[in-house]
Amino acid sequence: MPPLPLDQDEVMPDPPSDAPEMEESSSSVDALTVDSLLSGRFTWTIKNFSRLDKKVYSEIFNVGGHRWKILLFPKGNSVDHLSLYLDVADSMMLATGWSRFAQFCLTVVNQFNTQYSFRKESQHLFNARESDWGFTNFMPLAELYDPSRGYCVNDTCIVEADVAIRKVLDYWSHDSKKETGYVGLKNQGATCYMNSLLQTLFHIPYFRKALYHMPTTENDIPSRSIPLALQSLFYKLQHNDTSVATKELTKSFGWDTHDSFLQHDVQELNRVLCEKLESKMKGTVVEGTIQQLFEGHDMNYIDCINVDYKSMREESFYDLQLDVKGCQNVYDSFDKYIEVEQLEGDNKYHAEWHGLQEARKGVLFVDLPPVLQLQLKRFEYDFMRDTMVKINDYYEFPLQLDLDRDNGKYLSPKANRNIRNLYTLHSVLVHSGGVHGGHYYAYIRPTLSNQWFKFDDERVTREDSKRAIEEQYGGEEELPHTNPGFNNSPFKFTKYSNAYMLVYIRDSDKDKIICNVDEKDIAQHLRARLKKEQEEKEKKRKEKAEAHLYTIIKVAREEDMRKQIGNDIFFDLVDHDKVWSFRIKKQMPFMLVKEEVAREFNIPVPCQRFWLWAKRQNHTFRLNRPMTSNDETQLVGELREIFMKGNNAELNLYLEFEAKAGFGFCPPTVKTNEDLLLFFKVYDPSQEKLWYVGSLYVKGYGKPLDIRSRLNQMAGFAIDEEIELFEEIKFEPRVMCEYVDKNIAFIDHQLEDGDIICYQKFPKDGSGEQLRCPTVYSFLEYVHNRQVVRFRFLEKPKEDEFSLELSKLHTYDDVVIKVAQHLGLSDSSKIRLTSHNCYSQQPKSLPIKYQGVENLSDMLIHLNQISDILYYEILDIPLPELQSLKTLKIAFHLATKDEVVISTVRLPKQSTVEDVLNDIKSKVDLSHPDAQLRLLEVFYHKIYKIFLPSETIENINDEYWKLRAEEIPEEDRNLGPLDRLIHVYHFFEDTAHKYLQIHNFGDPFLFVIHGGETLADVKLRLRKKLQVPDAEFSNWKFAFVLHGRPEYLQDSDIICACFQRRDVFGSWEQYLGLEHTDSAPKRSYAVNQYWTYLLGKLESHTSMLIFCL
Repeated sequence: MPPLPLDQDEVMPDPPSDAPEMEESSSSVDALTVDSLLSGRFTWTIKNFSRLDKKVYSEIFNVGGHRWKILLFPKGNSVDHLSLYLDVADSMMLATGWSRFAQFCLTVVNQFNTQYSFRKESQHLFNARESDWGFTNFMPLAELYDPSRGYCVNDTCIVEADVAIRKVLDYWSHDSKKETGYVGLKNQGATCYMNSLLQTLFHIPYFRKALYHMPTTENDIPSRSIPLALQSLFYKLQHNDTSVATKELTKSFGWDTHDSFLQHDVQELNRVLCEKLESKMKGTVVEGTIQQLFEGHDMNYIDCINVDYKSMREESFYDLQLDVKGCQNVYDSFDKYIEVEQLEGDNKYHAEWHGLQEARKGVLFVDLPPVLQLQLKRFEYDFMRDTMVKINDYYEFPLQLDLDRDNGKYLSPKANRNIRNLYTLHSVLVHSGGVHGGHYYAYIRPTLSNQWFKFDDERVTREDSKRAIEEQYGGEEELPHTNPGFNNSPFKFTKYSNAYMLVYIRDSDKDKIICNVDEKDIAQHLRARLKKEQEEKEKKRKEKAEAHLYTIIKVAREEDMRKQIGNDIFFDLVDHDKVWSFRIKKQMPFMLVKEEVAREFNIPVPCQRFWLWAKRQNHTFRLNRPMTSNDETQLVGELREIFMKGNNAELNLYLEFEAKAGFGFCPPTVKTNEDLLLFFKVYDPSQEKLWYVGSLYVKGYGKPLDIRSRLNQMAGFAIDEEIELFEEIKFEPRVMCEYVDKNIAFIDHQLEDGDIICYQKFPKDGSGEQLRCPTVYSFLEYVHNRQVVRFRFLEKPKEDEFSLELSKLHTYDDVVIKVAQHLGLSDSSKIRLTSHNCYSQQPKSLPIKYQGVENLSDMLIHLNQISDILYYEILDIPLPELQSLKTLKIAFHLATKDEVVISTVRLPKQSTVEDVLNDIKSKVDLSHPDAQLRLLEVFYHKIYKIFLPSETIENINDEYWKLRAEEIPEEDRNLGPLDRLIHVYHFFEDTAHKYLQIHNFGDPFLFVIHGGETLADVKLRLRKKLQVPDAEFSNWKFAFVLHGRPEYLQDSDIICACFQRRDVFGSWEQYLGLEHTDSAPKRSYAVNQYWTYLLGKLESHTSMLIFCL
């Protein structure tokens, strides 16, 4: 399949053809050619940006011999982020085989400092099916529209697109089996990571042979047995001519469809899968195969330096995790793996009987497995950014790996030196994308020959060793401009496609592992099962190929109506998908069809009368007319073309026949022009039950009163029972059911053949019975609108807590009243509901506004998808009152202690910042009663705003920016004429970072400097304020930082002289920087958070991988 998006926020919107034209914008494009690669940069300057709505396109630009454009959602594509995509300009006119592989970078330029421009990179195979790709969550709207950030200046925004394009072969017409001898695996949505692993395991023949010899029986079900599902999958990979589906296997994992659209952890999948197979192999002829192939052992040791004590512990492994960051190649990683750690100082080792001792700690390998699986640590946790990141650094791996090098430095003294640990590369598993998602595929040498193959889901291609090895090292790819006069900046792309897992096979075990696997290795029942599946598949293929020669005739009878109405359906007469069907050749005369029906239903041909159905203007299906003798002489194909124009594959008929007790079947009554065939349903209000009772021929001039006794008899009522009649007219988009007067002729009610009459007993006066649906109409309305909703507690979004039957017409108040009744709450106004996101399978980010939707139907719709899930939470105040208030979460920094108190402030939206500060005063401990407070906006460890007390709070955003309140020091309140209030931030320099060398951390603060004050003077006051020990403080460096560039200061420098610049937009752009390492305790908190996150992920993955064997 084509490459999947690189981040979770990448989607493929279908841009509408009526998108508005851009006005008052300018653009330019520079294009060039480098070998077979075409690249260019397009710049789009958009004026009057805040006045744009919905979506806009750039003008068209040409790169790679094709026309492109940028699609932009200035207010977000149903999200609170700018949405930005690259789009093929004439996508509606593309030929089916057209495709272009493009690497591209989209940028929103920071007009204050291009160093802070917001950019995201991606790659995609653009084709006629997928003509656009990009980012739904490109950047927060709050940041984009804030003029102080520099992205939208003077209501002008600048967007750049760097595009590099390579033409690719026609993806859809490629025959993998014919071209390579191998077939691929189908992707279920996001299962490419699993496909790459399965192909790797399949192409280890010894593993495949052992799998075939696992005991399974003909009674096993593949979707419930991992061994059988894998056996079936591998057999098909070995013998099929087309790609193989993996649904049976994922079902055996216990996954549902949603799980197939989530990318799980490859390493965890590999380990758990092998563990489950290993467990299943116990007690069989293949017991121990997994260990023999993949298991190695290492020795963890701690060797005391000053005493004779050594601790050793041997552990097994199935794969090794190797560092990528800081390493140039695999050997560097192994060197780092066995690197000796010195345990000294505070980190001494507690040796038994010897107390704390200096020691050396390390690991060496006791033995290495025949199949060595190396997991490259491409994903790491970045403590400074508090997030997971992907390491795309350049990293080499050899075709041959010698782990006996340097006199066996990786091996422990216990290792068997007679075994030669020389390995040959077998597989390279590749991840293309970012930390939040991407695409996986594998390069494999099935026989360890010089020929590599790329297994990319359904597509298998031949590849050379350069593509399989060198191009998967990662790093950067630079495309130099051939005409630097247009653009001096180099055209670089990070190579997001790089190896994340390597599989090596030991040379001494190669002949054993790369063995022959033939039919005799496959169990007879498995071959028989798969042969039968193949035959059924071939039968379906043949039927599909011959489908144009046949017509499906669906024949409905009265017994279908009796069975379905009141159970499967309530409206209309029959569900045609649940009636008897016949596959008839189009060239067959209809008279022969009647004989086929006679054989199936035992109804003689002369006793059959067929009616044609028709779809009426109100979208209901009703009988239209009986077939004539002329109709029955025609061919089936001709009848279908004439009467079923809307559905060329089927012909729907109704079979009418009569059967008299003791006489059997007889020809139907002759129908005259005055006769109407009507169908009747009966409704019982006390039981809320509707059922079908039969059909009758009536005269058009006759009255319902004439057939009352017959209707009572059909319903089982007393002969003289008074009844009410209603015509069922339609049910979409709303129910229409009209009263039928018993004393007015049928024809005056505009009734015709095929119409439906519902009737019920006439309600008796004074019965006093309270009925939910007292009439036919109210019952049909109820059925049409009823909706069972699953409710989940918002804090447990994966667990269904209870279900309620509601009406789609229920208002917000109606729904919360029902929920409150179920929960036993007296005040339903304290319940707040949140809709379900059908794509993420999570609650939407914002709750439903009180009375913000008309009814329940609106609450359950998400982007044209209908859900049956709502989330609820219980508030401490009524929702209408809450919505009139503004809730802010504010961190209050205590003046006398190094502590932070999180305070939630809830005030009317028109309140001011002063009101907020007064509220905080009442909740926290102040250093003295008259203390004054200020409110700051903090973002990425910088202070971006000091709020004025008079500002209203309605537009203050605490979702993206952190709000901080603090006491104003006496010194800050009484500034002298030469005093200046400056920003002071902590930072460290990272020279390895591509764009940003300055990293801020910790709590920023405001600080007063005095005129003529030197750095030495300021340092004294800073140390006292921060209470940093002298030894630590002496290692700090101090710099004046402007636009991210530090100028280091000397003790004699006059500080206020640095802060005289007038060419800065915001005060956060110039600050006094304190350079030192981040040793704050919060880091351990971040680590704990990270491990909690990892364990949670592992737990969720493991729970999905607790397979039922």
